[in-house]
Amino acid sequence: MMKRSLVIAMAAVLAVTLAGVALAGRSITLKGSDTLLLLGQRWAEEYMKANPGTVIQVTGGGSGVGIAALINGSTDICQASRAMKASEKQKLRDRYYSTGVEIPVAKDGVTLYVSEKNPVSELTIEQIRAIYTGAITNWSKVGGPDAGIVLYGRENSSGTYAFFREVALKNADYSASMQSLPGTSAVVNAVSKDVNGIGYGGAAYAKGVKEIAIKTAKGSYKPTSENVKSGLYPLSRDLYWYLKGKPSGEIKKLVDWALSPAGQEIVTKVGYFTIK
Repeated sequence: MMKRSLVIAMAAVLAVTLAGVALAGRSITLKGSDTLLLLGQRWAEEYMKANPGTVIQVTGGGSGVGIAALINGSTDICQASRAMKASEKQKLRDRYYSTGVEIPVAKDGVTLYVSEKNPVSELTIEQIRAIYTGAITNWSKVGGPDAGIVLYGRENSSGTYAFFREVALKNADYSASMQSLPGTSAVVNAVSKDVNGIGYGGAAYAKGVKEIAIKTAKGSYKPTSENVKSGLYPLSRDLYWYLKGKPSGEIKKLVDWALSPAGQEIVTKVGYFTIK
């Protein structure tokens, strides 16, 4: 009887172990962009509901952090709000003999946020550049009140920080007075409480703040689906998933689903824009 009980106990332990191995085999990690954090979390929630037994872990930290994690092998998928640099692809090649796979998963318009009490409703790219490089420091210079402009932005590991610097600032340095915050939610929270503040980040985060339209020679544009997809909004961009190599197994299944009508419907619900 004792021998039989021992055999049953060992069988139970083996079953649990095998179940754990199976579960580990269906565990997927996503890491990187804070812009994509909300979307990644929603995708994970919906995918796990439809695929019991699959575990998806989603963390932020910035695009640079996600890319570094992809290179060192600590994430399956890197979420990035900017394209990978040639030097980063070279590091992938050196380690995995592959420059990786780039998959655009959504579109975004980097949005300028101000307080809802701020009367300024539109700015040109030139004015935005002057504000963030410190050439313009008072709202009166752009049609607002006689008050100093308080700058909020992202830390330098952020893909949005890099994109905004490259496209809006034409690679000029940010003003030393800019307060760098660890996530887009923190930027929005700061701006919502500061009548003289201005910040930037993903379109999905623009809650409790006022969106600034960008004025161009063709008109004045906010980051709407139509304006982002047409390119009329000057700060339009793709949001990416990066993988070390061609997806297979459960990861391919997740990628295919994220790009499917069901996955892209979640993109719209979160506040970003579909790829097509």
